[in-house]
Amino acid sequence: MSLPTPPVTLAILPSHMFSHLNILVLGDLMLDHYIWGDATRISPEAPVPVVHVDRDSYVPGGAANVAANLHGLKVDCSLLGAYAEDEGGAKLEELLSAQGISLERAGKSSAPTIVKTRLVVQRQQMCRIDREAPPREYNLAEQLDTETLVELMKGTQALLISDYAKGVITQELLDQLIEAAAQLQPKPLLLMDPKPKRQLKLQGLDLLTPNRHEALQMAGIPEDPHEAFPSDEVALRLYELTGIPQMVITLGEDGMLLCEKGQVLEHLPTEAQEVFDVSGAGDTVVATLAAALADGRSLGEAARLANRAAGVVIRHVGTYAIQAEELI
Repeated sequence: MSLPTPPVTLAILPSHMFSHLNILVLGDLMLDHYIWGDATRISPEAPVPVVHVDRDSYVPGGAANVAANLHGLKVDCSLLGAYAEDEGGAKLEELLSAQGISLERAGKSSAPTIVKTRLVVQRQQMCRIDREAPPREYNLAEQLDTETLVELMKGTQALLISDYAKGVITQELLDQLIEAAAQLQPKPLLLMDPKPKRQLKLQGLDLLTPNRHEALQMAGIPEDPHEAFPSDEVALRLYELTGIPQMVITLGEDGMLLCEKGQVLEHLPTEAQEVFDVSGAGDTVVATLAAALADGRSLGEAARLANRAAGVVIRHVGTYAIQAEELI
C-alpha cells in the first residue's frame, strides 16, 4: 500500500535560486542537430516526401543537455564525457562555452563525437540519423582514476551521472566514482539517470531516476500495456536489488512516483498542458532534482519542481533546456 505524504507547497522562487551550487555532470555527451523544413510534394524517384530545408540548429544533447538544464537553473556546473576534436566536438564546445559550462579535457576521445540529426517537418519529426562509434570506444575508465575524480568533485554538492548506454558509464568507472565521493567531506549527492540493459551494480548511489520502461526492466517485471503500473511491487523490488534510498520513477503522461526505501511515498500527476516533444524531458527532471536536493530541499519539493520543469520543456519542439525564470 502506498504511504501518504503531506502536501508540499512551492514557495515563490527567485530566478537565482540555485546560483550558489556547484554540480559535476558525467555521462554520454551528444550534439543534437535539427534540420527544419517543409514538404509539399512526393519525390518522383521514390515514394518519399521532398523536404525543402529552411534552417539547421544545434543544441547540447545527452549528458550535455543535463548540464544545459543545470545552467538554465543558474547552477555552476562542469561536464565530463567522451567527445572528439572533430566538427561535432567543436560545435559542442562552442555551445557549452557560450553557456559558461566547463567541458573537462579528460573527456577527449578518438571516437567521433556522437551526433543525432533529426529531420523536423511542420513540427513533426520525420526521422533521426545517428552518428556514433561502438560503446567501447567511448570508455573513459582507463583515462581516469580515483584521485582525478576526487579533484573533479571537490567543492561540488552533487555528482549527476547521465547514462545513455553509449559507453562512458561502465562498472569500473561507476565504482571509481562511488569510491571518490566517499573520500570527500561533506560527501556530494550521487544521482543517476540509468539505462538498465547492461545491469550495472548501483549500490552506493543516493537517487535513481528511471522511466516506466527502465524501472520495469530493472525490477525484472514484464511490461504489460493493458495493466496498471505495479508501483508498490516495483518500488520494493528496486530497493531490494540496489539499496538506493530514494527513487523518482517518471511515468510520462501519468506523472511520476516518489519512492523511499522501497515504499511509494506519493504519485504526482503530470503538470503538462500541451505535449509537443518529450525529447530531453528526462534530462530536465534529473537536473532539477539534483539542484533542488543539493540545495537541501525535501524529495517532495524537489520532485514538484522537476515535475513543473518537465511540463515546461515538453511544450517545445526539439531538445530544450529549462530556464529558472520559467519556474517562478
